[in-house]
Amino acid sequence: MAHHPIDDCNHSDAEHFQEVLARGRLSRRHLIQGGLGLVAVSSIPLMGMSEARAEQKPAELDFDAVAKSIADQIVLPAGFTFTVLHATGDRISSDVPDYSNQGTEADDWSLRIGDHHDGMDIFHVGPRGRYTERDTRRAVLVVNHESSADAHFFHEKGQTTNGVSGKKFSQFSASSGGWDLGTRLESEVFKEINHHGVSIVEVRRGRDGRWEYVVDSELNRRVNGQTPVRMAGPDAHLADIHRFMVTRYDTTGKTSRGTLNNCGHGKTPWGTYLACEENWATYFYMPNGSVDVDAKTKASRQRYGVIRAPFTGTTGAPGQGWSAVATKATDDRFARWDVSAPGASAAQDFRNEPNTFGFNVEIDPLNPDAVPAKRVAMGRFAHEAAVCSIPVKGKPLAFYMGCDSQNEYIYKFVTTAVWDPRDEGRGMAAGDKYLNEGTLYVAKFNDDGSGVWIELNTANVSALNPGYAATYTFANQADVLVNTRHAATAVGATRMDRPEWGAINPKNGEVYFTMTNNSSRTVANTDGANPRAYADNDGLTRSGNPNGHIIRFRELGSVATAVQFTWDIFLFGAEEDAGAGINLSELTDKNDFSSPDGLWFSQATGICWIQTDDGAYTDETNCMLLAALPGQVGDGGAITVNNSLGGASGSKNTFIGATLGEARLRRFLVGPKGAEITGLTETDDGRTLFVNIQHPGENTPALGAGPFKFQSQWPGNEGHGPAGRPRSATIVITREDGGVIGL
Repeated sequence: MAHHPIDDCNHSDAEHFQEVLARGRLSRRHLIQGGLGLVAVSSIPLMGMSEARAEQKPAELDFDAVAKSIADQIVLPAGFTFTVLHATGDRISSDVPDYSNQGTEADDWSLRIGDHHDGMDIFHVGPRGRYTERDTRRAVLVVNHESSADAHFFHEKGQTTNGVSGKKFSQFSASSGGWDLGTRLESEVFKEINHHGVSIVEVRRGRDGRWEYVVDSELNRRVNGQTPVRMAGPDAHLADIHRFMVTRYDTTGKTSRGTLNNCGHGKTPWGTYLACEENWATYFYMPNGSVDVDAKTKASRQRYGVIRAPFTGTTGAPGQGWSAVATKATDDRFARWDVSAPGASAAQDFRNEPNTFGFNVEIDPLNPDAVPAKRVAMGRFAHEAAVCSIPVKGKPLAFYMGCDSQNEYIYKFVTTAVWDPRDEGRGMAAGDKYLNEGTLYVAKFNDDGSGVWIELNTANVSALNPGYAATYTFANQADVLVNTRHAATAVGATRMDRPEWGAINPKNGEVYFTMTNNSSRTVANTDGANPRAYADNDGLTRSGNPNGHIIRFRELGSVATAVQFTWDIFLFGAEEDAGAGINLSELTDKNDFSSPDGLWFSQATGICWIQTDDGAYTDETNCMLLAALPGQVGDGGAITVNNSLGGASGSKNTFIGATLGEARLRRFLVGPKGAEITGLTETDDGRTLFVNIQHPGENTPALGAGPFKFQSQWPGNEGHGPAGRPRSATIVITREDGGVIGL
């Protein structure tokens, strides 16, 4: 999601893989047999040739599309209803009082639902408390919590600095040319750290069919910014990995603390949850006068957007101010956010603390005693979802992942272990088996509709672009896994328009990814997979690719281990009146959308649910949830996109999926003001949807001299919980007739 002030950290002009091929430096024989994990591009079948499929008559959606809305409420089709399951601040234990929604709580938030509800999944509790995929009327719902952009709501008078309400915790100093932190209260900082992470709560379905969460369940817990975690990875490289993680907290580097900014998610076939760490980089701070430890540390931090001194400009603020607590000198819970290097070695300070974030964090929802693990083998970046291929007994699994920033990449992790259905319910032991050993790839999308997966290893980062050593030199494979963004750039992966959520079509195994938007896309740097560069001057001025698109691809042979694929663009986001040159998917008033973000396929109905996080169309509509009935890669054809932006013009060829029309693509929900619609799961019968409403009222200004001027007051304004301040929430949607949702 888009809460990252340094959204484009990929400024490399490194040579691309296609240029290396053109120079003849790598032969076809070398590509196939030389251990580089690549295949010849010329061997990949083009779109619509050898893998064309017979077209089948599609089903149609059975609800009336809702109209666009700017009201501060949930809008659903006739015949559907919703309830709020839980919202920001709701207690999971009776050891703390009910939430006041006034910021007056004295506890540290570790026994309350977190904020900014995001990725989410349901885990049914079977016999003997083991995980099962069958609905048993008892389950655990796991919810990610993302940003603290509106943390002022947690405090009675908003955030305070030096005892002053509404004052930023850092001020620009003209004399020093940098930022000087004020002093923040411990109580405020604890709340802000602990509302991050993951909420794990038991939910039960009553005889009336209503789902409610259970206060005081033995399964309830929070995994937050201070929870102990272990740093797990491949045995052959584990010692080198742990050297990157050494801090004063654990001088061996084997463990760390906490998870932050958890956005999209993943669910494993064995029944654990992957809480993806997205825009974690801006939580760290370096005081004025600090310097990076060495050139490699500086290059690493710059590539990930870790805030560094000196800061420039006079607006905004570095980090979250979590190191600006009076007891920082004696309390590592605050000192850890200061990543300067005052000690004689990494074991004496927290210079390596940023290296412990940016991973998929595996959690066993049904075992409160299980220690979460960060799966380093899956790479370190701004993780946005980790979706698993359809499991096949005796075959490896693939996990597909996006890096949520402009001009970043799509990745795939293929397990060394092959799937054994007997591992279902084995928790973290199964995670160690499948997620510590495997091969990490990054995607290269060619303009002819083909693609390759490039293995990320020390051989490839050297052979494919030897000149990249001037930017970053990899010491070993652990370095590749910890500095994955650098590695992906070095091998010439395709820079995408903000890859966010991925999803697997359960009917055919094809992989879908949202490209939310990209303000830095120009006519000159468009490519087949990111073909649009234009200006949207209708109400809100945006340019680049402001409305986003959804790309999809099919692995060669439909196997997880394939290193070749074919692709097309499933849908282009656009306003319905944008004109044929922009509205390429022929969207109408009933299904037009902008900035696709969340993405999820129903196992029961096959519906592809699309959720938006938009800033380009919000003058006409709040963010929304749409239902789509997709076909398959190659069901459309080739088109030419004619671009014009900033005085430049040019055309780009690409491939587009078949036009869906209103029968197969409709708007199902519109959210309240300022909210993003994100995170979705369902019961196995398809009759109940759980949907997250994130940061309603996000643009409410921080409290200053007067009271809050709320952009939104949802859900209290619809009678759900204490009125007043807006709160993120999980809602439960059902049909009034009890039927399956969507079809």
